[in-house]
Amino acid sequence: MIQRLLVANRGEIARRIFATCRTLGITTIAVYSDADAAAPFVAEADLATRLPGHTPAETYLDMAQILRAARRTGADAVHPGYGFLAENAEFAMRVADHAGLTWVGPPAKAIAAMGDKMAAKALLADAGVPMLPTWTDDDQVTDFPVLVKASAGGGGRGMRIVRDAAGLGEAVASARREAAAAFGDGTVFIERYVERGRHVEVQIFGDTHGTVLALGDRDCSIQRRHQKIIEEAPAVLDPDLRGRLHAAAVAAGRAVEYVGAGTVEFLLAPDGEFSFLEMNTRLQVEHPVTEAVTGLDLVRLQLLVAEGEPLPLAVTPPVDGHAIEVRLCAEDPAQNFRPATGTLHGFAIPGVAGEFTPTKGLRLDSGVVDGSTVSVHYDSMLAKLVAWAPTRAEAARTLAGALARAELHGVVTNRDLLVRTLRSREFGAADVDTGFLDRNAEVFAPLLPADLLPVTALAAALASAAERRLAAPVLGGLPSGWRNVPAFPQVVRYADRAGREVEIRYRLDRHGALAEWSSEPAGEIPARLDEAGPDRVVLTVLESRWQLRVRRVGSEVFVDGPAGAASLTELPRFPLPEPELAAGSLLAPLPGAVSRVHVEVGQRVSAGDPLLTLEAMKLEHPVLAPADGVVAELPVAAGTQVDTGAVLAVVNPD
Repeated sequence: MIQRLLVANRGEIARRIFATCRTLGITTIAVYSDADAAAPFVAEADLATRLPGHTPAETYLDMAQILRAARRTGADAVHPGYGFLAENAEFAMRVADHAGLTWVGPPAKAIAAMGDKMAAKALLADAGVPMLPTWTDDDQVTDFPVLVKASAGGGGRGMRIVRDAAGLGEAVASARREAAAAFGDGTVFIERYVERGRHVEVQIFGDTHGTVLALGDRDCSIQRRHQKIIEEAPAVLDPDLRGRLHAAAVAAGRAVEYVGAGTVEFLLAPDGEFSFLEMNTRLQVEHPVTEAVTGLDLVRLQLLVAEGEPLPLAVTPPVDGHAIEVRLCAEDPAQNFRPATGTLHGFAIPGVAGEFTPTKGLRLDSGVVDGSTVSVHYDSMLAKLVAWAPTRAEAARTLAGALARAELHGVVTNRDLLVRTLRSREFGAADVDTGFLDRNAEVFAPLLPADLLPVTALAAALASAAERRLAAPVLGGLPSGWRNVPAFPQVVRYADRAGREVEIRYRLDRHGALAEWSSEPAGEIPARLDEAGPDRVVLTVLESRWQLRVRRVGSEVFVDGPAGAASLTELPRFPLPEPELAAGSLLAPLPGAVSRVHVEVGQRVSAGDPLLTLEAMKLEHPVLAPADGVVAELPVAAGTQVDTGAVLAVVNPD
């Protein structure tokens, strides 16, 4: 039996595996990079060993380092989690070849068979699984649109939609670079792209006694950058189609003598026909929704099967209710999902019934806590929030409500987009497909209406005033700014993350009530101050009582209220001079490494031409020319590490 398990991964999946191990009495061992030294998963492990370095290549992708860590700590088993080395057949083989080490995953042979996605398609086609037309050479492609895909790994990395022949060459080259950076393998292939297709997948499980079962299905159609952000179980399917999908998935598993947890992904066309996409030979990010509707602990099943035990069930389990999961990510949907970094000053989600194990109600699987640092080196996902309810509509409502009330301070997230998607008419009607976000621009709008931004800024100003009065060494009981004879109002200026500025002017009377207030540019909104403290302000606005929660960190103020959340920066009354930038300067939108430079000084460029490529959070971010002009300065080179705001290039416009 497994006694000491090393998890060759990080973040929320490491914490998820540790949770099941604790219930089974298994000692847990973490490996961590220098960037993750203070991460929650490190603190929760029974033992933790350092992997020197910061980047994935230096740490979580270094097989030799991880195997040395297993030997040093006396581990008798290794669980790869998902991502990194989870689908690396060589790593599985090296773990299994170590005397006394158990690999918690499918055999290396099955990983290799499914890891080469072209060979996998040929193998499973022979087993009767439906396939899309596929090419390995871009010269062979004549029908568009197509999808360029990485042969190794998953998670949407190394994927590009191409709608004409002109863009195919660069898409293939870019996909190869991104796949090589994320998985260590730049092999890509091309397959036909199906418009308005649904991403439906089947969870399978096999054991060493010849059993391969379908444990249910999921719909993962809501995606950005080909990466899932909302998943649900069960998928909304008619019984006949569900039966055919399950049968095809089991046939795929049997074709490779599959053992352990795996997922067979299909593309469901609008006409009801489905085609094989790929098989993930690991535990999926979205496994909690299957756990919620079946009551199974899939990590426990993985451990039992790795120990040689038979699966404790012989048929597909019945489904109880409906579960929906969202991936809460540090990214800005309004800026093309640009990853965000920084310190997470506040992270609180109300109503959570359980963490990391099957739960009825709200479940939170998080890799972060208050004070966690979101670095540039790893994936942008902070946490997964899962809602189970008797019906799909109830699950969506519960999940949206919890997200809307969550306190997420310090790092921009995709929370508002997730809430608007869950509350949209199309999602409610199960009218979803992989192009959902492209067709529904309204879900990108912030939850907080622009005309109510001044109310949140007023709450920020009043909370700051209350905090100052509490700290005042004399006359602390007097209202902030009070005079016997009314004079000038107090003035505070804020800017939100979108760069919108608002000026708040307010005056309190001798009792601390709001005598008057106004904002620029919105003017005056009828409001009455009912209560003000450093972390809570109660206002009556438009005849409704608003309770607003306020947190201040330096010059940043985070306000959460019934209309939505605002992240504000208090602007200095007397701004300091800033260095003057040359006209046409292009600044780094986030910290990262310059992976490629496409131009040279003196080169003429057109608007939209790629100037250079930044690599951050395992994704490529192109920097494009904003207008026609000439490259005047290029202060960076390939390999340069840059911080947010660094000058990348200067283009003199025509």
